[in-house]
Amino acid sequence: MSASADGFFATTRWTVVRAAGQAASPLADQALESLCTAYWFPLYAYVRRHGFSKEDAEDLTQAFFAKLLARQDFTGLNQENGRFRAFLLAALKNFLTNERDRAGRLKRGGNITHFSLDWQSADSRFQIADGRQIPPDAAYDREWTLALLERVLVRLRGESVAAGKGARFEHLKTYLSVGKGEIPYASAAAALALDEGVVRVAVHRLRKRYRDLLRNEVAQTLSDPAMVEEELAVLLGAFG
Repeated sequence: MSASADGFFATTRWTVVRAAGQAASPLADQALESLCTAYWFPLYAYVRRHGFSKEDAEDLTQAFFAKLLARQDFTGLNQENGRFRAFLLAALKNFLTNERDRAGRLKRGGNITHFSLDWQSADSRFQIADGRQIPPDAAYDREWTLALLERVLVRLRGESVAAGKGARFEHLKTYLSVGKGEIPYASAAAALALDEGVVRVAVHRLRKRYRDLLRNEVAQTLSDPAMVEEELAVLLGAFG
């Protein structure tokens, strides 16, 4: 994929999928599977919030992904203004409606292509998240945002480790979520045995790289990277 002048990929993962439509394409399939693997938990939690058991939610989520990868849930759905987040929720709602209307739903353990997903922790994560008691659609946006932020943090950690600065990252990562005036540079410098000025520069660079990675990750879920700021405002507003 070619990079645009502002640092985003000119062709995003969701653009590749949309361009392929219902046709088979290795690149589009890889892009779609990557997106689904990244954002599976908000979908699983959404299914759980509609009264399905842990086991049924796992099966339904897997079956939904299988149909999505086969392009069966693209038919009749608009592209939700170019946002993969919104498209995926609309597709899931359509899938669940069809499943309820079917007389013989897929039996547990049926012939479904399985993703390698962390189902063991999914129920625990859901129990914690469900305690907030917010509407399913709002919870979906909130959990999508958390998944997004976690992906960005993992990428940033990986870069830091590759640069031989993993220990520094683990100490400074907490400053990514606090206001600039609230960062205790002196205490961080003492803990890391570094000059305070060095820590200031390190935190500044870490925060800047975090913002760049965040905007890039959001862009990958959009058909037009110019929509990034608008999408970010919606996602961060999920915590308002």
